[in-house]
Amino acid sequence: MAPSRAELDKRKTVGINPETVTNITSTDFPGHYPGEDAAWSTSKFAQGLTVQFHENSTDNATFSLIGIDASIANAFRRILIAEVPTLAIETCYFNDNTSVIADEVLAHRLGLIPLKGSLEGLRFLKWYIKPDPENGVEGMGPSDYNTVVLELKVKCEWKPNPKDDGEPEEKYEHSSVYARDIVWTPLGQQEERFKDCPVQPVNPGILIAKLRPGQEIHVVMHAHLGKGSDHAKFSPVGTATYRLLPKIDIVKPILGADARKFQNCFPKGVIDIERVTPQDIQSENSAYHGREGDEKAVVKDPMKDTVSRECLRHEEFNGKVKLGRVQDHFIFSVESTGQFPSDLLFLESVKVLKYKAKSLLSALDKYER
Repeated sequence: MAPSRAELDKRKTVGINPETVTNITSTDFPGHYPGEDAAWSTSKFAQGLTVQFHENSTDNATFSLIGIDASIANAFRRILIAEVPTLAIETCYFNDNTSVIADEVLAHRLGLIPLKGSLEGLRFLKWYIKPDPENGVEGMGPSDYNTVVLELKVKCEWKPNPKDDGEPEEKYEHSSVYARDIVWTPLGQQEERFKDCPVQPVNPGILIAKLRPGQEIHVVMHAHLGKGSDHAKFSPVGTATYRLLPKIDIVKPILGADARKFQNCFPKGVIDIERVTPQDIQSENSAYHGREGDEKAVVKDPMKDTVSRECLRHEEFNGKVKLGRVQDHFIFSVESTGQFPSDLLFLESVKVLKYKAKSLLSALDKYER
């Protein structure tokens, strides 16, 4: 006999108790429940998979993935952080640097500046393999399809008729070096590929260094594709997190002053206050009898809850509320560093996982032969 919807919901709800957490393991596998066939199938997975977007801006995306296992959700999170290829400054060639910042420190600062450009151009770029004769790696030379050349050339000088008591910006030209001072030098097909959006820093206002008259910085930079697993500068996200959907069940009515107190136990917007209606009084629940027009607590938006368990500390709510989290409902929050739109980043992570799956299947086929 197939389990009821209530039984299925109970199985995939993590119990949040005053001091413990229960039902945390997945039971969606064959043989766990006698007489039930939980064998995985593509059609069943596709039918149960749902994607819901809650926020979709260029820099931030919040969406829900429903109907997947925690291992898959965590794979997407880890891929977003460490395996989606991005463009970043990798090598710096200093022609001049008389600032107070050492070459290696300045190179590190330049590498951490997020870059952006046309998506067509970014997809045109290929991996750059650095030559390493000592280890027998032939590598390749810089080319328009694997290297983006940038240049920073700034010299600080006195302004005409400066004020002796003025701020440095009023007395000197280029007293502060910003990311906007970085200039892209297109090579080969790059000018055509990046015509919609040239390669440039995501935030032109990033402060790189401060100079005084006579000091100069002149550095040529090579940017390559890389992964966050190699260095954090290649990570395309500022944050990529997920959490389970909170579940709040009011099993017994919470009325009057208790309703207001119950509302204050949760973040704003989670619990709403409504009035007891004639329909409530006519229900089988005797707690509503004689309370028409009184206030009652209802769940408005559980997604805003932080699962603080505050309501479980009060005696008046004992046996009236159950807290939990839905095991297969993952609320993702993705913050892009600016190279890719936040929603596109998730699609890129899906491509990476798909490639990994195909590589595994290919390896298994070779092993069987």
